[in-house]
Amino acid sequence: MLRSLVSARFVTGVTWIEGANGAGELWHATWKNDASELRRIGAATGEVLESLEMPEGVNVSGLEADGKETFYCGGGNSRKLRIIRRLR
Repeated sequence: MLRSLVSARFVTGVTWIEGANGAGELWHATWKNDASELRRIGAATGEVLESLEMPEGVNVSGLEADGKETFYCGGGNSRKLRIIRRLR
């Protein structure tokens, strides 16, 4: 194990997006009560750098990315696959 990062929320999935310049992005999905977010975090510090909040009642579990702007995640108890596009 190289490092442990702590999140203030329950982590439901993690993915890495390799950047064009060699710098990558670490993302994780969260779920707390009836709220979910996708968060880009600092790989060295765990600091939240960006957050994509899901609409109320939309929960995400599991997380994968296409390496660009699209995320794929499970829909928790809804049994749905969620496809989320990140707007830059």
